Amino acid sequence: MKQKTAIVLGATGLTGGILLRKLLENADYSKILLFSRSPAHVPDVKIEEHLINLFELEKHAEEFKADEVFCCIGTTKSKTPDKQKYKAIDYGIPVTAAKLCEANNIPCFLVVSAMGSDPKSKIFYNKIKGKMERDVLQCNIRKTYIFKPSLIVGNRNETRTGENIAKALIKVLNPLLKGPFRKYRSVAAETIAEAMILVAKDGYHKTRIESDEIEKIAKQDE
Repeated sequence: MKQKTAIVLGATGLTGGILLRKLLENADYSKILLFSRSPAHVPDVKIEEHLINLFELEKHAEEFKADEVFCCIGTTKSKTPDKQKYKAIDYGIPVTAAKLCEANNIPCFLVVSAMGSDPKSKIFYNKIKGKMERDVLQCNIRKTYIFKPSLIVGNRNETRTGENIAKALIKVLNPLLKGPFRKYRSVAAETIAEAMILVAKDGYHKTRIESDEIEKIAKQDE
């Protein structure tokens, strides 16, 4: 089997960092291209880092070539209060990456979005994510998968007070969320990363994949 090249966007974040580690451990991949503004500080012969301005990703089309693109880019209101910059990150970077996939005939694009995304939502965050999904799907890419987790949990290097409160509540609520409400359960970043790699390999019957489905996919490899 031919070894693959993957591009990772957001490798310095929680989910992206775990995803990078798993890709490096996976024998199916011979090269991992990282496009980011700061180094991942992960020494490995498989890694090729491109330290760039991600808001100008389109200028790096010549280097943006792979078998699969994993996009784990995202920010929060507390980190990025400016709405224009927020949109440039959560909408602009993923959509530009998808357009580069189309232009360079990259057959597989996987992106982390969020539950509740809706281009017509009155909630700014949900609206931006919804518009991102809509415009990514307009690109002519053979396989596109959008991961829509509820609250993402894991060990972050930063403190998010509101998120920590939500985590405490969701820990109590998770066991109570059953049947059609399972999709509202929190999901570990480790689980999302595992599911993304499995979907890249085996495909999935749906384009949009919610928390409960992410859990099921990841458990297949246990």
